[in-house]
Amino acid sequence: MRINIIAWDNGLGLSRHLRLLGVALEQSGHAVTVTGLRRGNWRKLGRRVKLGARNLWSQVLGDHGWSRHDVNILIEHIRPEFLPSARINVLLPHPEWFLDSDRSLLSEIDAVFAQTHHAIPIFTALGSRVFYTGFTSEDRWQPEVVREPAFFHLAGRSRHKGTDRLLELWRRHPEWPRLTVVQNPKSAQPGLPAANIDHRIDYLDDAELRRLQNAHWFHLCPSETEGYGHYLVEAMGLGAVVVTTDAEPMNEFITPDRGILVDFQRTGQQNLATTHYFDESAMEMAVDHVMAMDARTCVEMGERARAWFVDNDRAFPQRLDAALRSIT
Repeated sequence: MRINIIAWDNGLGLSRHLRLLGVALEQSGHAVTVTGLRRGNWRKLGRRVKLGARNLWSQVLGDHGWSRHDVNILIEHIRPEFLPSARINVLLPHPEWFLDSDRSLLSEIDAVFAQTHHAIPIFTALGSRVFYTGFTSEDRWQPEVVREPAFFHLAGRSRHKGTDRLLELWRRHPEWPRLTVVQNPKSAQPGLPAANIDHRIDYLDDAELRRLQNAHWFHLCPSETEGYGHYLVEAMGLGAVVVTTDAEPMNEFITPDRGILVDFQRTGQQNLATTHYFDESAMEMAVDHVMAMDARTCVEMGERARAWFVDNDRAFPQRLDAALRSIT
């Protein structure tokens, strides 16, 4: 099939989505075009004019006009200017970023590909035809890197990873080991320094970030919500001991046999997603628990997490291809 993947190329999670989805589709023999969108009103206007002219010309000339795609896969948002350019339009949504403007266009979408089981009832209730495909993340594992019994938190640019509360909790426990936090300057709240906090508010090159990911046994991922959760799944691929919030969809990935789950104390709402805020007492218990784990227990838990990562990564292109063949 000729497939066009469409998303905002933001240099962050969505850019990763574009690349990984393209690779998975190519593995199944599909011809893939990646349309990465950038910000800017003039760029957006030019794109709409250009696509409108192509779509009109295609309607006039039929199959001999502009080349059409068999399938558009739109990530996160529905871009109406692209819908006429393919026979079938598929949405790969993130419930927490699904806007009213997307909802008004949902009837124009032929199918929704759910990245988590959590998303299935959300979009089924909106009348969509939903297929579970899951997703995958980059394999960042470097087994040659020596690991330390220390904690790592990759906040990035997101404001939904519990970062500020995690930092404040760490400041109240000077007896805890070092916590390294990597955070984008645009979203960071530095706070008071602490001897056991290494708060890196900077743009790290990928080699250094990957080294840091591999150098820590314990990864703290107390997400409030996730559309998929690359930083959580990447940590599983590292064979780390991952601590996350015991709520959907985070507990789809982390189960008690391959990580540590932390209760939440309250909930909120962001678009179609329910947000969950970790319970601080439960997080304190979780930190104390992993600090008391022996090396063998850490290794075994990490091995089970990596085994899940490998199996999921292998199965994703197959699930994706099966879903595509079901709707074409």
